Amino acid sequence: MDEKSKILIVDDENGLRLGTERLLKEEGYHVESASNGEEGIRLGKSIEFDIAIIDLKMPDVDGLTVLKEIKSVHPNTVCFIATAFASYDTAIESTRLGAFGYIPKPFTPEELIYQIEQGVNQRKLILESERLKKEREENLLELANEKSRLNAIIKSINDGILVINKNAELVYYNYAALKFLDLTEIEIGSKILNILPEKVVKTINKLFNSGTFHVKSYSHQIELKPNNELIVEFSTTPIPNSDGSIAGVVLIISNITEYKKIELLKSQFVSMVAHELKAPLAAVQGYLNILIDKSIQLPPEKQEEYIKRSITRLKGLTDLVNDLLDISRIELNTKQREIERIDIREIIENSIQFFELDIKKKNISIETHFDENLPAIDADYNEISRVVTNLLSNAIKYNRTNGKIFIDLYKSHNYLVLKIGDTGIGLKPEEKTKLFNEFYRAKNEMTRDISGTGLGLSIVKKIVDSYHGKIEVESEFGKGTTFIINLPINIK
Repeated sequence: MDEKSKILIVDDENGLRLGTERLLKEEGYHVESASNGEEGIRLGKSIEFDIAIIDLKMPDVDGLTVLKEIKSVHPNTVCFIATAFASYDTAIESTRLGAFGYIPKPFTPEELIYQIEQGVNQRKLILESERLKKEREENLLELANEKSRLNAIIKSINDGILVINKNAELVYYNYAALKFLDLTEIEIGSKILNILPEKVVKTINKLFNSGTFHVKSYSHQIELKPNNELIVEFSTTPIPNSDGSIAGVVLIISNITEYKKIELLKSQFVSMVAHELKAPLAAVQGYLNILIDKSIQLPPEKQEEYIKRSITRLKGLTDLVNDLLDISRIELNTKQREIERIDIREIIENSIQFFELDIKKKNISIETHFDENLPAIDADYNEISRVVTNLLSNAIKYNRTNGKIFIDLYKSHNYLVLKIGDTGIGLKPEEKTKLFNEFYRAKNEMTRDISGTGLGLSIVKKIVDSYHGKIEVESEFGKGTTFIINLPINIK
């Protein structure tokens, strides 16, 4: 109430009413007055006055009726009953109707001002109380909304959440927790430890028995479904009371199945790489140990042979590292591509020239058939060259002496089709299914002396897949193998 209070005077005595109005205005109050009960009701209901002074006895409407009517519309108006005829009954009735007090007639200016000041203070208290009540209601509403939003957020989290109190009773959960624990329903307040894994229960009991809160979480990775179908991580964190004791625990259940699968694949991959590196390194080390051993007298031709074998092994290691780097770049998509319009026929012819010596060594004949007016494709020259080189290299290595290689290039619908076939060793049916796996090499009596990293075909498939192409293999053990690659035309 920063402004001066608004005061209503309802009194049929003109002299008293006008004198009171003049006195209060001189005190700085905003004052309006009514000379009878009806007018007093009209004014009192139309405007919310801070203070109302109402004469008890008026000819048309008595003061109690005026009080009742004003209070019915503005219950926070502080009302005084002014009268020279106060009685016990009227005091009770006026109090029941909401009067703040009596002003006995006649009254002195000091008595009136004192009563008005008391009424103004009461009015301030009422308004402050109303403000606090409204603020509290707004805070409660906001709190309810916040709780509702928090519930919605927790319910939507993919991780399971369980809150358990010190009595091992369930306090809160979300639907993801039910899913992980394979439960259709669960009741708040129910004992829950019997449905949790033993390791988690031990941790919870240990926390409860310790009695003192420490900021620390405990994690357990547990297989909930066999054969690695569902592996989760339980993270148990204590919840403190204000006095530092433990009120309960919150369990976060996270699905780490995919992570564990990747971890397993990574471990297997590292193991395979280590194996592939170990064998040639051990061989080179063996040759070098023999060469530097002064107690072994090797003829010059034997020394040269060991040196050549070491170089061959080291070249194989270099090829292996390069292949691994290529695979890593392809999978991480960090390999820089230079897309340009290329003619695959040119790449095939260059690759044949590159392997000319190897082809002559095995006396292999090559038959090529390229359709006329073949379209060029948009691709990275080095990547397509790598595809052709790897397939042609295999066709030579796994071919027999005096064998043949067939290379066909033609258009089929929206694809450019490249077929590279040989008359070599061929594949057994079980070998075909593993052909594009990293480090896989068909091992039999016919491939024992053929070197390779086991990554070449894996790289070919990754490159073809990256262009949304297709690769197929047809093979018959002892007769030969044909790779068929479909590359989309107008690929970008």
